[in-house]
Amino acid sequence: MSDQDGTPENRLRKELPDERPATAPERAASPKDDKPGLTGRQRLVQGLWPPRVTRAQLIVAVLLFGLGFGLAVQVASNSDGDSALRGARQEDLVRILDELDDRTQRLEDEKQGLENQRDELENSSDQAEEARKQTLEKERQLGILAGTVAAQGPGITMTIEDTKRTVEADMLLDAIQELRAAGAEAIQVNGVRVVAGTYLTESGNSVSVDGNKINAPYRFKVIGKPQDLEPALNIPGGVVQTLEKEQATVTVERSTKIVVDALRAAKQPDYARSSSR
Repeated sequence: MSDQDGTPENRLRKELPDERPATAPERAASPKDDKPGLTGRQRLVQGLWPPRVTRAQLIVAVLLFGLGFGLAVQVASNSDGDSALRGARQEDLVRILDELDDRTQRLEDEKQGLENQRDELENSSDQAEEARKQTLEKERQLGILAGTVAAQGPGITMTIEDTKRTVEADMLLDAIQELRAAGAEAIQVNGVRVVAGTYLTESGNSVSVDGNKINAPYRFKVIGKPQDLEPALNIPGGVVQTLEKEQATVTVERSTKIVVDALRAAKQPDYARSSSR
C-alpha cells in the first residue's frame, strides 16, 4: 500500500487543491437595479424629462415661431382693413372710389404724356438735331421778350400827335400797360424797345424811355393780335379818350406785318441767379 501511495500519480494528486463546483458568473450592475419596482410609465417619464434640446432644434423652433407670428399679424391687418370698409358709410365709400378714379386718371394722363414724348424722340431721325432746334426756338422766343432780337408779325401802329405838349410820361405808360394787358408781345416807341423793366420819366418838355429822350409825335409799333389790341385802346374812358381830352390826336392802324427792330443789350442781373441745377 505504501508503495502504491508513493507512486508519482498519487503524489501529484495530493499536491493539487481540491476541486470546487462551478458557479454562475455575477451580473453587471444595471442602473435600473438601483430603483427596483418602477413601472413602464415612470420609466417613460424619466426618459423624456428633462428634455435634451440640440442647437439645431432650437434654431428651427425660433424660425417657426417668427413665421407664425408674421402670418398672424398679416391676417389681423387684412381683417382690420376689411372691417373698416364694411363699417364705412355709403358717402365715404363713394368718396374713396372717386379719389381712386381721380388718381387713376392722373396716372393715365402722365403715362400718355410720357409716351408722347418718347414717340417724338423715337420718330425724330436725329434726336440731337431736334433738341438743338428746340433750344434755338426757345432762345428766339426769350430773345423777343427780352428785346435782344428783332421781331415781326401782325399788329398795330399807334401815332400820338402832341402839338399842345400836354402828353405826359404817365399817359404813355398807361398806353403801354393797356397794350400788354391786351396781349402785346413786342412794343417799340420811337426807336426804343420796351421790355419788362422799362420805365418812363419826364424830361423837360419831352419824355424819356429808359433814359432815352423821345419827342412827339410818339409812334408805337406793337406786335400782337390786332383784333384785341385796337379795341383795348378805344374802350370808353380808355387810352384814346384820355389822350384826346388832353387835346392830343391819336391814330390807330392795323397791319398784317409790323417790324420791331429796336434791340436791347442783354443785361446781367446783379442779384438774381438761376435756381435750376
